Amino acid sequence: MEIEPARQISDGAVANLSLLKLGSHSGTHIDAPHHFVDGGKTVDQLSLEALVGPVRVLDLTGVESFIDREQLESSGLEGVTRLLLKTSNSGLWSLADFSEDYVSLSGSAADYLVNLGIVLLGIDYLSIEQFKSEDYHVHHALLGAGVVVLEGIDLGQVEAGDYELVCLPLKIRGGDGAPARAILIDKS
Repeated sequence: MEIEPARQISDGAVANLSLLKLGSHSGTHIDAPHHFVDGGKTVDQLSLEALVGPVRVLDLTGVESFIDREQLESSGLEGVTRLLLKTSNSGLWSLADFSEDYVSLSGSAADYLVNLGIVLLGIDYLSIEQFKSEDYHVHHALLGAGVVVLEGIDLGQVEAGDYELVCLPLKIRGGDGAPARAILIDKS
């Protein structure tokens, strides 16, 4: 991300104004189906119903590389429509550089969540898919089914449980993804 001053009070302008240059998948962001599905819904076409509502945070910090179907099946996710995956990835946010060795979702786990009817799935690093995947099955399965993917969330201080999610991406017309502000509200 680049921030460039366009106008500065110190240079005689009436206000400070900056230009931002960033990718649509920078920081905390959502992937719209159009990211991997040509003709899929774009950011501006997403329903707020997927982005706002009850969410389950599932603690999978003991997983070492892939979250698999069996781990999800044993987690009691029936009836859950929004799911955030807390892993050891949250510890990677303290590193200065991108880590290629992060916990990701397996293809069978993605298929399982699609069959469950998940409408939003989030993970605590910059991708839900293995780094340099050969077939991008996870993204294709989720986004092909219309699931909104929320990436780059930090769940390091969040306990497992049920919350209210408010995820508001920048409404970018035709966008394949967008930076987002995502907050959890503890309803207990």
